[in-house]
Amino acid sequence: MKIIFAGTPEFAAVALKDLHDAGFDIPLVLTQPDRPAGRGMQLQASPVKQFAQAHGISVAQPVSLRLDGKYPDAAREAQQLLQATPHDVMVVAAYGLILPRWVLDLPRHGCINIHASLLPRWRGAAPIHRAIESGDAETGVTIMQMEEGLDTGPMLLKEAVAIEPQDTTGSLHDKLAQLGGRMIVDTLRRLQKAPLQAAPQPEQGVTYAAKISKEEAALDFTQPAEQLARKIRAFNPFPGAGGQFGGVTLKLWQAEVVTAPSSARPGQVLVADAQQGVVVACGSGALRLAELQKPGGKRLRAAEFLKGFPIEGGSFA
Repeated sequence: MKIIFAGTPEFAAVALKDLHDAGFDIPLVLTQPDRPAGRGMQLQASPVKQFAQAHGISVAQPVSLRLDGKYPDAAREAQQLLQATPHDVMVVAAYGLILPRWVLDLPRHGCINIHASLLPRWRGAAPIHRAIESGDAETGVTIMQMEEGLDTGPMLLKEAVAIEPQDTTGSLHDKLAQLGGRMIVDTLRRLQKAPLQAAPQPEQGVTYAAKISKEEAALDFTQPAEQLARKIRAFNPFPGAGGQFGGVTLKLWQAEVVTAPSSARPGQVLVADAQQGVVVACGSGALRLAELQKPGGKRLRAAEFLKGFPIEGGSFA
């Protein structure tokens, strides 16, 4: 079975590696154009491109696949390449471009997507973040047959994973990436033997995982501590939740919920020492901040952070 693979970030690179290691023939990889990144803002290849190049797989990086869009010449060039590349199926994982109808119809087995949620919950761009932020007890991976709607296609395979109390988006991402890689290999091996049965997504339970914006990172300490603790975990490692103290925006990477006196004001620093860490009152309860980072600094445990950035009294905003 010949596969064209379309994906960009590390989540997709894990699936690409598993397909490659399983012996599938991958004549072409599609991934996003190189982007500037890091302090020097140098152009960097995506994790998918890096893996493909390291293993001798051809790579294409079209800026668009829409023949009627802003870049029709790039889309036509991509169309010619895909039509000239023999393949049976396209596997898609966090690619970042919308696939128009001509792409969906091109492979004889269509396009199969690896989505990091239990569809129809958390369709869209940031399913891992939103599952943690919302306090879901579980999430998972859905393998689905793609159609033109946003993550609306019929489901081929679905498997759940518990969200542990200390899971961050980073740790949950890694679990789901490994699961997605295993599941897509299993799906394609089954497809080699017989047509797959797809189940339509339920009409009830649909939610959308909007793309994460940096503007969401600021914590509102009038909210309950439990809600803020989930947000801190959901925004770790990107974009990082933050709170302002003394006019300085601090990144808050790890926290636990503790009790607070009823008289405490939201944002009030109740404790700030090496033994107890930094405890901040919230709308209900309080947060013990265990890992913090000042601008230009490193992520530090609270005891080490306080040596270079003393927090005495005052409030977070």
